[in-house]
Amino acid sequence: MFPILEVERCGLPKFSSSNSNIPHNTLSLPENNTIKHLIVIAGPTASGKTGLSVSLAKYFNCSVVSADSRQFYKEMRIGTAKPSAEEMQNIPHFFVDTHSIRAPLSAGQFAGEAQEVISELFTQSDFVVLVGGSGLFIKALIEGIDDLPGDEEVRQKWNDLFRTKGIEVIQQELARKDPEYAKIVDQSNPVRLIRALEIIELTGQKYSVLRRGKKKVNTFQTHYFIVNHEREKLYRHINQRVDCMIQQGLEEEARDLFRHRDNQALNTVGYKELFDFFSGETSKEEAIAQIKQNTRRYAKRQITWFKSIAGAIWGTPEDLFQRITQKFKVI
Repeated sequence: MFPILEVERCGLPKFSSSNSNIPHNTLSLPENNTIKHLIVIAGPTASGKTGLSVSLAKYFNCSVVSADSRQFYKEMRIGTAKPSAEEMQNIPHFFVDTHSIRAPLSAGQFAGEAQEVISELFTQSDFVVLVGGSGLFIKALIEGIDDLPGDEEVRQKWNDLFRTKGIEVIQQELARKDPEYAKIVDQSNPVRLIRALEIIELTGQKYSVLRRGKKKVNTFQTHYFIVNHEREKLYRHINQRVDCMIQQGLEEEARDLFRHRDNQALNTVGYKELFDFFSGETSKEEAIAQIKQNTRRYAKRQITWFKSIAGAIWGTPEDLFQRITQKFKVI
């Protein structure tokens, strides 16, 4: 039985097990089973990943590892929709509030650190739930990072173009040189855009082709699930979440971080629009409308990214809970 949906989380239903009978880890697996299972819960922002991951962790009596590239940072709470202690329901969570924006965590660094954490967690349980919407970070952990070349001078050239001409020129260059990657990359992230252009220039090949390198061999089985909703419903959730964030004090949180506005971690939807408001470039109402619009665009890019995952199972949180718990039935 799926947990009762009784409490809203910024416009989203939160899964609560207080009035439901969720069996714990008594699974119909072979007696000598040594296989470890990584349950990946991915999907666009505001789709209900947090509630589903907590419900699954309670079911499997295991931990949750976050693969949200902004929830790592202690300074960013409201704007990243970070789960509260109440929402985590005493389930151990890793990579939430673990790093500072002063020392940003790359996808490769995350993959290394998360691999160590997950290996340790697998000594305690046969299951770990990995949850997040940052496709690149999930990919880095599961498949590894391709060993691609870099050159400081080439990178500096593209950085100079970005500073003098703006991000639109960088976006156009990438779309011209590698339209496939341009469709799925975060268009608001100049670091990723410039890194792709750097690699293309150095190799003469499209980054979208080069990044399909040899996958690493894992000691666990990966089961990929993607939370999905009808687009109208998802966009409604996004708009409700933004309104809720504003009510919770996102403007004040962004003001506290305004002096760090050039930090790459803060080049994030929800903060950069308010920074424009604080700089006098837009009104508060315009900034809020832009947060909603940019979040919807970000969700669309996330969906495009996850559509490339072969074998992934899509569904609503309720559907996926049923499918996952049926796959690993309790006795």
